[in-house]
Amino acid sequence: MTDQDFHPGLTPGHLGAPVLEPEGRPPGAPRPRFDAPDPHRRRNGLACGLTAFALVAVFGGIGLTGYSWFQAQRRPPAAADFAGQGTGSVQVSVPEGAGLSQIASALVRNGVVASSLAFTRAAKGSAAAAGRIQPGTYTLKQRMSAAAALAILIDPANANGLTIPEGWRGYQIYAAIDKKLNLPAGTTQKIAQDQGAELGLPDFANGSPEGYLFPAKYSVTDGTTALDLLKQMVDRAGKEFSRDDAGVVAPNLGQTVYGLITVASMVQGEADNTEDMGRVARVIYNRLAKGMPLQLDSTINYALGRSTLNTSVTDTRLDSPYNTYVHPGLPPTPISNPGRQAIMAALDPTPGDWLYFVTVKPGDTRFTDSFDVQQRNVAEFNANRAAVKPGASDPASPAAPDPAAGGSGSGAATP
Repeated sequence: MTDQDFHPGLTPGHLGAPVLEPEGRPPGAPRPRFDAPDPHRRRNGLACGLTAFALVAVFGGIGLTGYSWFQAQRRPPAAADFAGQGTGSVQVSVPEGAGLSQIASALVRNGVVASSLAFTRAAKGSAAAAGRIQPGTYTLKQRMSAAAALAILIDPANANGLTIPEGWRGYQIYAAIDKKLNLPAGTTQKIAQDQGAELGLPDFANGSPEGYLFPAKYSVTDGTTALDLLKQMVDRAGKEFSRDDAGVVAPNLGQTVYGLITVASMVQGEADNTEDMGRVARVIYNRLAKGMPLQLDSTINYALGRSTLNTSVTDTRLDSPYNTYVHPGLPPTPISNPGRQAIMAALDPTPGDWLYFVTVKPGDTRFTDSFDVQQRNVAEFNANRAAVKPGASDPASPAAPDPAAGGSGSGAATP
Protein backbone atom coordinates (compact mmCIF):
# COMPACT_ATOMS: atom_id res chain seq x y z
CA MET A 1 0.00 0.00 0.00
CA THR A 2 1.28 3.44 -0.82
CA ASP A 3 0.81 6.83 0.79
CA GLN A 4 -1.76 7.48 -1.83
CA ASP A 5 -4.03 4.95 -0.17
CA PHE A 6 -4.09 7.12 3.03
CA HIS A 7 -4.19 10.63 1.38
CA PRO A 8 -6.05 10.37 -1.84
CA GLY A 9 -5.74 13.46 -4.07
CA LEU A 10 -2.90 15.01 -2.03
CA THR A 11 0.07 13.66 -3.85
CA PRO A 12 3.06 15.97 -4.14
CA GLY A 13 2.78 18.15 -7.21
CA HIS A 14 -0.95 17.76 -7.40
CA LEU A 15 -2.90 20.91 -7.74
CA GLY A 16 -3.43 22.24 -4.19
CA ALA A 17 -0.67 20.13 -2.61
CA PRO A 18 1.93 21.79 -0.32
CA VAL A 19 4.89 23.26 -2.19
CA LEU A 20 8.18 21.52 -1.59
CA GLU A 21 10.46 23.81 0.42
CA PRO A 22 13.92 24.57 -0.82
CA GLU A 23 16.65 22.59 0.77
CA GLY A 24 18.17 24.25 3.81
CA ARG A 25 15.13 26.24 4.93
CA PRO A 26 13.34 24.45 7.81
CA PRO A 27 9.65 23.72 7.43
CA GLY A 28 7.46 26.63 8.47
CA ALA A 29 10.32 29.21 8.35
CA PRO A 30 9.26 32.59 6.90
CA ARG A 31 10.12 33.26 3.27
CA PRO A 32 12.86 35.87 2.55
CA ARG A 33 11.57 39.34 1.66
CA PHE A 34 12.92 41.32 -1.27
CA ASP A 35 12.45 44.95 -0.33
CA ALA A 36 11.89 47.55 -3.07
CA PRO A 37 14.92 49.77 -3.81
CA ASP A 38 15.23 53.01 -1.79
CA PRO A 39 14.48 55.94 -4.13
CA HIS A 40 16.72 58.25 -2.06
CA ARG A 41 19.72 55.96 -2.50
CA ARG A 42 19.10 55.80 -6.25
CA ARG A 43 19.09 59.59 -6.47
CA ASN A 44 22.35 59.86 -4.46
CA GLY A 45 24.19 57.38 -6.75
CA LEU A 46 23.05 59.20 -9.86
CA ALA A 47 24.25 62.50 -8.44
CA CYS A 48 27.68 61.06 -7.66
CA GLY A 49 27.98 59.68 -11.16
CA LEU A 50 27.01 62.99 -12.72
CA THR A 51 29.48 64.84 -10.51
CA ALA A 52 32.33 62.51 -11.45
CA PHE A 53 31.48 62.87 -15.12
CA ALA A 54 31.44 66.66 -14.78
CA LEU A 55 34.84 66.66 -13.08
CA VAL A 56 36.31 64.48 -15.81
CA ALA A 57 34.87 66.80 -18.44
CA VAL A 58 36.22 69.91 -16.72
CA PHE A 59 39.71 68.59 -16.15
CA GLY A 60 39.79 66.98 -19.59
CA GLY A 61 38.85 70.32 -21.11
CA ILE A 62 41.59 72.06 -19.14
CA GLY A 63 44.12 69.46 -20.28
CA LEU A 64 43.05 69.75 -23.89
CA THR A 65 43.24 73.53 -23.72
CA GLY A 66 46.71 73.35 -22.18
CA TYR A 67 47.94 70.91 -24.82
CA SER A 68 46.54 73.09 -27.58
CA TRP A 69 48.29 76.13 -26.08
CA PHE A 70 51.57 74.24 -25.79
CA GLN A 71 51.36 73.11 -29.41
CA ALA A 72 50.61 76.66 -30.47
CA GLN A 73 53.71 77.85 -28.63
CA ARG A 74 55.83 75.25 -30.44
CA ARG A 75 54.63 76.37 -33.86
CA PRO A 76 56.84 79.12 -35.32
CA PRO A 77 55.13 82.50 -35.42
CA ALA A 78 53.84 83.75 -38.73
CA ALA A 79 56.36 85.92 -40.58
CA ALA A 80 55.31 89.21 -42.15
CA ASP A 81 55.58 88.91 -45.91
CA PHE A 82 54.51 90.90 -48.94
CA ALA A 83 52.66 89.33 -51.84
CA GLY A 84 53.60 89.44 -55.49
CA GLN A 85 56.54 90.71 -57.52
CA GLY A 86 56.71 94.21 -56.05
CA THR A 87 57.00 97.62 -57.70
CA GLY A 88 59.66 100.21 -58.45
CA SER A 89 63.40 99.45 -58.48
CA VAL A 90 66.15 99.31 -55.89
CA GLN A 91 69.74 98.03 -55.87
CA VAL A 92 70.96 95.83 -53.05
CA SER A 93 74.61 94.83 -52.67
CA VAL A 94 75.62 91.42 -51.35
CA PRO A 95 79.24 91.53 -50.11
CA GLU A 96 81.64 88.61 -50.24
CA GLY A 97 80.95 86.11 -47.45
CA ALA A 98 77.53 87.55 -46.50
CA GLY A 99 75.24 85.12 -44.70
CA LEU A 100 71.46 84.81 -44.98
CA SER A 101 70.82 87.05 -41.97
CA GLN A 102 73.02 89.81 -43.36
CA ILE A 103 71.35 89.58 -46.78
CA ALA A 104 67.89 89.57 -45.20
CA SER A 105 68.70 92.69 -43.17
CA ALA A 106 69.82 94.51 -46.32
CA LEU A 107 66.59 93.52 -48.09
CA VAL A 108 64.44 94.79 -45.20
CA ARG A 109 66.46 98.00 -44.97
CA ASN A 110 65.82 98.69 -48.65
CA GLY A 111 62.11 97.87 -48.43
CA VAL A 112 62.36 94.77 -50.61
CA VAL A 113 60.87 92.21 -48.20
CA ALA A 114 58.59 92.66 -45.21
CA SER A 115 60.72 90.80 -42.66
CA SER A 116 64.05 89.06 -42.26
CA LEU A 117 62.24 85.99 -40.94
CA ALA A 118 60.19 85.58 -44.12
CA PHE A 119 63.31 85.70 -46.30
CA THR A 120 65.49 83.39 -44.19
CA ARG A 121 62.67 80.84 -44.01
CA ALA A 122 62.21 80.96 -47.76
CA ALA A 123 65.94 80.52 -48.33
CA LYS A 124 66.35 77.68 -45.83
CA GLY A 125 63.35 75.91 -47.29
CA SER A 126 64.75 76.03 -50.81
CA ALA A 127 67.30 73.43 -51.83
CA ALA A 128 68.14 75.55 -54.87
CA ALA A 129 69.15 78.46 -52.62
CA ALA A 130 71.86 76.58 -50.72
CA GLY A 131 75.15 78.37 -51.37
CA ARG A 132 73.77 80.00 -54.51
CA ILE A 133 73.62 83.70 -53.59
CA GLN A 134 76.78 85.19 -55.04
CA PRO A 135 78.39 88.53 -54.17
CA GLY A 136 77.28 91.37 -56.38
CA THR A 137 74.69 94.10 -56.74
CA TYR A 138 71.15 93.01 -57.56
CA THR A 139 68.34 95.07 -59.02
CA LEU A 140 65.15 94.20 -57.15
CA LYS A 141 61.76 95.76 -56.51
CA GLN A 142 60.24 97.04 -53.31
CA ARG A 143 57.48 95.16 -51.46
CA MET A 144 58.34 91.81 -53.04
CA SER A 145 57.38 88.48 -51.55
CA ALA A 146 60.32 86.70 -49.95
CA ALA A 147 60.08 83.93 -52.56
CA ALA A 148 60.15 86.43 -55.44
CA ALA A 149 63.23 88.20 -54.03
CA LEU A 150 64.97 84.87 -53.48
CA ALA A 151 64.35 83.81 -57.10
CA ILE A 152 66.31 86.86 -58.31
CA LEU A 153 69.14 86.47 -55.84
CA ILE A 154 69.91 82.83 -56.63
CA ASP A 155 70.39 83.56 -60.34
CA PRO A 156 74.08 84.46 -60.88
CA ALA A 157 73.16 86.31 -64.06
CA ASN A 158 71.49 88.97 -61.88
CA ALA A 159 74.65 89.69 -59.85
CA ASN A 160 76.12 92.90 -61.23
CA GLY A 161 79.57 92.20 -59.80
CA LEU A 162 83.17 92.40 -60.92
CA THR A 163 85.10 89.13 -60.77
CA ILE A 164 88.90 89.28 -60.51
CA PRO A 165 90.52 85.91 -61.36
CA GLU A 166 93.47 84.59 -59.38
CA GLY A 167 96.85 85.52 -60.80
CA TRP A 168 95.77 88.59 -62.76
CA ARG A 169 98.31 91.38 -62.93
CA GLY A 170 97.55 94.94 -61.97
CA TYR A 171 97.14 96.24 -65.52
CA GLN A 172 94.60 93.50 -66.27
CA ILE A 173 92.57 94.47 -63.20
CA TYR A 174 92.71 98.17 -64.09
CA ALA A 175 91.39 97.42 -67.58
CA ALA A 176 88.57 95.27 -66.16
CA ILE A 177 87.49 98.09 -63.81
CA ASP A 178 87.52 100.60 -66.67
CA LYS A 179 85.31 98.32 -68.73
CA LYS A 180 82.90 97.56 -65.89
CA LEU A 181 82.42 101.21 -64.98
CA ASN A 182 82.44 102.44 -68.58
CA LEU A 183 85.53 104.56 -68.00
CA PRO A 184 88.07 105.62 -70.64
CA ALA A 185 90.96 103.17 -70.94
CA GLY A 186 93.77 103.95 -68.51
CA THR A 187 91.54 105.78 -66.00
CA THR A 188 91.84 103.26 -63.17
CA GLN A 189 95.58 102.83 -63.63
CA LYS A 190 96.06 106.58 -63.34
CA ILE A 191 93.92 106.65 -60.19
CA ALA A 192 96.05 103.85 -58.69
CA GLN A 193 99.20 105.86 -59.42
CA ASP A 194 97.93 109.30 -58.38
CA GLN A 195 95.84 108.25 -55.38
CA GLY A 196 97.88 105.32 -54.15
CA ALA A 197 98.13 106.85 -50.67
CA GLU A 198 94.34 106.50 -50.32
CA LEU A 199 94.24 102.78 -51.05
CA GLY A 200 95.28 101.66 -47.57
CA LEU A 201 98.46 99.88 -48.70
CA PRO A 202 101.08 98.99 -46.08
CA ASP A 203 104.18 101.20 -46.03
CA PHE A 204 106.47 98.42 -47.30
CA ALA A 205 104.48 98.23 -50.57
CA ASN A 206 105.89 101.66 -51.50
CA GLY A 207 102.61 102.67 -53.14
CA SER A 208 102.49 99.67 -55.51
CA PRO A 209 99.13 97.82 -55.39
CA GLU A 210 100.54 94.74 -57.17
CA GLY A 211 99.96 91.72 -54.96
CA TYR A 212 97.31 93.54 -52.92
CA LEU A 213 94.46 93.55 -55.43
CA PHE A 214 92.90 90.42 -54.01
CA PRO A 215 91.09 88.16 -56.53
CA ALA A 216 87.41 87.83 -55.64
CA LYS A 217 83.98 89.02 -56.73
CA TYR A 218 83.12 92.60 -55.80
CA SER A 219 79.79 94.43 -55.75
CA VAL A 220 79.24 97.23 -58.23
CA THR A 221 76.42 99.77 -57.88
CA ASP A 222 75.53 102.92 -59.79
CA GLY A 223 77.61 104.91 -57.32
CA THR A 224 80.70 102.67 -57.26
CA THR A 225 83.95 104.34 -58.32
CA ALA A 226 87.26 102.90 -59.45
CA LEU A 227 88.84 104.08 -56.22
CA ASP A 228 86.13 102.31 -54.23
CA LEU A 229 86.90 98.99 -55.94
CA LEU A 230 90.67 99.34 -55.48
CA LYS A 231 90.15 100.08 -51.78
CA GLN A 232 87.95 97.02 -51.39
CA MET A 233 90.58 94.81 -53.01
CA VAL A 234 93.42 96.14 -50.87
CA ASP A 235 91.31 95.84 -47.72
CA ARG A 236 90.41 92.25 -48.55
CA ALA A 237 94.07 91.37 -49.18
CA GLY A 238 95.08 92.84 -45.84
CA LYS A 239 92.45 90.76 -44.06
CA GLU A 240 93.60 87.59 -45.82
CA PHE A 241 97.24 88.09 -44.81
CA SER A 242 96.29 89.02 -41.24
CA ARG A 243 94.04 86.00 -41.01
CA ASP A 244 96.96 83.71 -41.81
CA ASP A 245 99.37 85.39 -39.36
CA ALA A 246 101.78 86.21 -42.18
CA GLY A 247 103.73 88.50 -39.87
CA VAL A 248 104.45 85.60 -37.51
CA VAL A 249 105.18 82.98 -40.19
CA ALA A 250 107.41 85.12 -42.43
CA PRO A 251 110.53 85.21 -40.17
CA ASN A 252 110.44 81.41 -39.84
CA LEU A 253 110.79 81.21 -43.62
CA GLY A 254 113.50 83.85 -43.75
CA GLN A 255 111.15 86.38 -45.34
CA THR A 256 109.28 89.58 -44.71
CA VAL A 257 105.51 89.75 -45.19
CA TYR A 258 106.12 91.46 -48.53
CA GLY A 259 108.50 88.67 -49.45
CA LEU A 260 105.81 86.08 -48.69
CA ILE A 261 103.36 87.90 -50.93
CA THR A 262 105.98 88.01 -53.69
CA VAL A 263 106.61 84.26 -53.34
CA ALA A 264 102.85 83.62 -53.46
CA SER A 265 102.58 85.65 -56.67
CA MET A 266 105.30 83.55 -58.33
CA VAL A 267 103.69 80.34 -57.12
CA GLN A 268 100.42 81.51 -58.67
CA GLY A 269 102.15 82.08 -62.01
CA GLU A 270 104.26 78.91 -62.03
CA ALA A 271 102.11 76.09 -60.62
CA ASP A 272 100.20 74.01 -63.14
CA ASN A 273 97.52 73.17 -60.54
CA THR A 274 96.71 73.86 -56.91
CA GLU A 275 98.13 70.49 -55.79
CA ASP A 276 101.60 71.51 -57.01
CA MET A 277 101.63 74.95 -55.39
CA GLY A 278 103.21 73.79 -52.13
CA ARG A 279 106.04 72.05 -54.02
CA VAL A 280 106.71 75.08 -56.24
CA ALA A 281 106.95 77.23 -53.11
CA ARG A 282 109.41 74.76 -51.61
CA VAL A 283 111.64 74.92 -54.70
CA ILE A 284 111.71 78.72 -54.45
CA TYR A 285 112.65 78.65 -50.76
CA ASN A 286 115.28 75.93 -51.31
CA ARG A 287 116.97 77.87 -54.09
CA LEU A 288 116.90 81.09 -52.06
CA ALA A 289 118.50 79.26 -49.13
CA LYS A 290 121.33 78.00 -51.36
CA GLY A 291 121.87 81.37 -53.02
CA MET A 292 120.79 79.97 -56.40
CA PRO A 293 119.03 82.26 -58.90
CA LEU A 294 115.33 81.46 -59.21
CA GLN A 295 115.36 81.42 -63.04
CA LEU A 296 111.60 81.69 -63.39
CA ASP A 297 110.17 82.59 -66.77
CA SER A 298 107.09 84.11 -65.11
CA THR A 299 109.19 87.00 -63.79
CA ILE A 300 110.54 87.74 -67.28
CA ASN A 301 107.03 87.60 -68.70
CA TYR A 302 105.95 90.12 -66.07
CA ALA A 303 108.76 92.49 -67.02
CA LEU A 304 107.79 92.21 -70.70
CA GLY A 305 104.04 92.47 -70.02
CA ARG A 306 103.23 89.19 -71.69
CA SER A 307 102.15 85.62 -70.95
CA THR A 308 103.85 82.96 -73.02
CA LEU A 309 105.82 79.73 -72.90
CA ASN A 310 108.32 81.02 -75.44
CA THR A 311 111.32 82.26 -73.48
CA SER A 312 114.45 82.66 -75.59
CA VAL A 313 118.09 82.90 -74.60
CA THR A 314 117.88 86.61 -75.43
CA ASP A 315 114.95 86.94 -73.01
CA THR A 316 117.02 85.43 -70.22
CA ARG A 317 119.53 88.28 -70.66
CA LEU A 318 116.88 90.96 -70.29
CA ASP A 319 118.10 94.03 -68.42
CA SER A 320 115.39 94.17 -65.77
CA PRO A 321 115.28 93.77 -61.99
CA TYR A 322 112.54 91.19 -62.66
CA ASN A 323 114.94 88.95 -64.59
CA THR A 324 115.54 86.20 -62.04
CA TYR A 325 118.06 84.55 -64.40
CA VAL A 326 120.40 87.48 -63.86
CA HIS A 327 119.44 88.90 -60.48
CA PRO A 328 119.52 86.62 -57.40
CA GLY A 329 116.83 86.72 -54.77
CA LEU A 330 113.24 87.82 -55.14
CA PRO A 331 112.00 90.33 -57.72
CA PRO A 332 111.37 93.84 -56.33
CA THR A 333 107.56 93.43 -56.17
CA PRO A 334 104.96 90.71 -56.54
CA ILE A 335 104.35 89.75 -60.16
CA SER A 336 100.61 89.03 -59.85
CA ASN A 337 97.78 89.09 -57.37
CA PRO A 338 97.72 85.65 -55.71
CA GLY A 339 94.65 83.85 -54.51
CA ARG A 340 94.00 81.92 -51.34
CA GLN A 341 95.68 78.65 -52.36
CA ALA A 342 98.87 80.32 -53.53
CA ILE A 343 99.07 82.33 -50.31
CA MET A 344 98.66 79.17 -48.24
CA ALA A 345 101.40 77.46 -50.27
CA ALA A 346 103.81 80.34 -49.61
CA LEU A 347 103.00 80.23 -45.88
CA ASP A 348 103.16 76.45 -45.57
CA PRO A 349 105.32 74.94 -48.34
CA THR A 350 105.40 71.19 -48.85
CA PRO A 351 108.46 69.59 -47.19
CA GLY A 352 111.07 68.41 -49.71
CA ASP A 353 114.62 68.85 -51.09
CA TRP A 354 113.59 69.78 -54.64
CA LEU A 355 115.62 72.36 -56.53
CA TYR A 356 114.08 71.97 -60.00
CA PHE A 357 110.70 71.48 -61.61
CA VAL A 358 109.26 71.46 -65.09
CA THR A 359 105.79 70.84 -66.44
CA VAL A 360 106.43 68.22 -69.08
CA LYS A 361 102.81 68.43 -70.21
CA PRO A 362 99.63 69.82 -68.66
CA GLY A 363 98.97 68.00 -65.40
CA ASP A 364 102.47 66.45 -65.31
CA THR A 365 104.84 68.67 -63.35
CA ARG A 366 107.99 66.89 -62.17
CA PHE A 367 110.08 67.92 -59.18
CA THR A 368 113.63 66.77 -58.46
CA ASP A 369 116.82 67.67 -56.62
CA SER A 370 118.95 66.18 -59.41
CA PHE A 371 120.12 68.39 -62.27
CA ASP A 372 120.61 65.35 -64.53
CA VAL A 373 117.02 64.20 -63.94
CA GLN A 374 115.84 67.74 -64.60
CA GLN A 375 117.67 67.83 -67.92
CA ARG A 376 115.98 64.60 -69.00
CA ASN A 377 112.59 66.04 -68.00
CA VAL A 378 113.34 69.19 -69.99
CA ALA A 379 114.31 67.09 -73.04
CA GLU A 380 110.94 65.32 -72.80
CA PHE A 381 109.20 68.67 -72.59
CA ASN A 382 111.08 69.91 -75.67
CA ALA A 383 110.04 66.80 -77.60
CA ASN A 384 106.41 67.39 -76.67
CA ARG A 385 106.66 71.01 -77.77
CA ALA A 386 108.27 70.07 -81.07
CA ALA A 387 105.37 67.73 -81.79
CA VAL A 388 102.87 70.57 -81.57
CA LYS A 389 101.67 71.59 -85.03
CA PRO A 390 102.67 75.09 -86.14
CA GLY A 391 99.96 77.58 -85.30
CA ALA A 392 98.40 75.34 -82.67
CA SER A 393 97.76 76.96 -79.32
CA ASP A 394 100.23 76.20 -76.55
CA PRO A 395 99.03 73.92 -73.76
CA ALA A 396 98.09 75.82 -70.64
CA SER A 397 101.26 75.23 -68.69
CA PRO A 398 102.80 78.34 -67.11
CA ALA A 399 105.62 76.36 -65.47
CA ALA A 400 107.18 74.92 -68.63
CA PRO A 401 110.53 75.96 -70.20
CA ASP A 402 110.75 76.71 -73.88
CA PRO A 403 113.08 74.70 -76.14
CA ALA A 404 114.60 77.95 -77.41
CA ALA A 405 115.99 78.55 -73.96
CA GLY A 406 118.37 75.62 -74.37
CA GLY A 407 116.72 73.55 -71.67
CA SER A 408 116.56 76.31 -69.10
CA GLY A 409 113.58 78.29 -68.06
CA SER A 410 110.64 78.11 -65.75
CA GLY A 411 111.18 75.45 -63.17
CA ALA A 412 114.69 76.66 -62.36
CA ALA A 413 116.37 74.31 -64.80
CA THR A 414 120.01 75.31 -64.37
CA PRO A 415 122.25 75.29 -61.28
